[in-house]
Amino acid sequence: MSGRLKGKAILITGAGGGIGAATSALFCAEGAAVLLVDRDAQALARTAAAILQKTPDASLQTLCAEVADPGAAEQAAAQCVQAFCGIDVLVNNASMRNYSAFADATSQEWQEVVGVNMVGNASFCRAALPHLRRSGKGAIVNVSSCYAVKGRKGMALYDATKAAMVAMTRTLAFEEAEHGIRVNVICPGSTLTDFHVNRTKAAGRSVEELKTQRQETSLLGRWADPIEIAYPILWMASDESSFITGTTLVVDGGLHIK
Repeated sequence: MSGRLKGKAILITGAGGGIGAATSALFCAEGAAVLLVDRDAQALARTAAAILQKTPDASLQTLCAEVADPGAAEQAAAQCVQAFCGIDVLVNNASMRNYSAFADATSQEWQEVVGVNMVGNASFCRAALPHLRRSGKGAIVNVSSCYAVKGRKGMALYDATKAAMVAMTRTLAFEEAEHGIRVNVICPGSTLTDFHVNRTKAAGRSVEELKTQRQETSLLGRWADPIEIAYPILWMASDESSFITGTTLVVDGGLHIK
């Protein structure tokens, strides 16, 4: 690795698996000091162990916390600053899914999804902003979904809140430009994460069968590997994208133009 993030202190939510775990591992390999946040303590421990096995000198810490918890963001920011003397990059990757149709979703379901995907992520932005401003080259990378920009049926709550992240990104980019903070959003397509694998196994189906199910959802005819999403996040977090802000980068194998 080339040390593209050497000297940067980074906070990543939803780091226990999938895109978050792949991003955390890549960032550590690129020289960053990383605080991993996730609600699943066991997943956090597995991710941290895997990172240290691959990058023994990695500087990392973990925090088990619910992103929707009002105090979690402040706690995470404080821990990152105490451990690494600041925050240079925030990656909002944590999210909550819901499979209710729009007509069937209850207000409680809406509140739960909004609590993570919108309010929770916004809270982490707010808690990190004072430290990002002091960084001088602060960056926020929000992880949304390709379905924030392309319609489908069956996941109204998830897709609506992911679209809200795109709007939030644009607003933050406007408001924080004067403080030298860049804010961008990544919109991944179908990504073969632990979530999908575990859900498939729980339903009694094979992973090999799962791998054939997204051949029609992208021009490339396959799932993305989490590392294929982590690399664009890395680029947006690094100084290589220093003149890019307010941008929506769709990483979906061409799904959005089908």
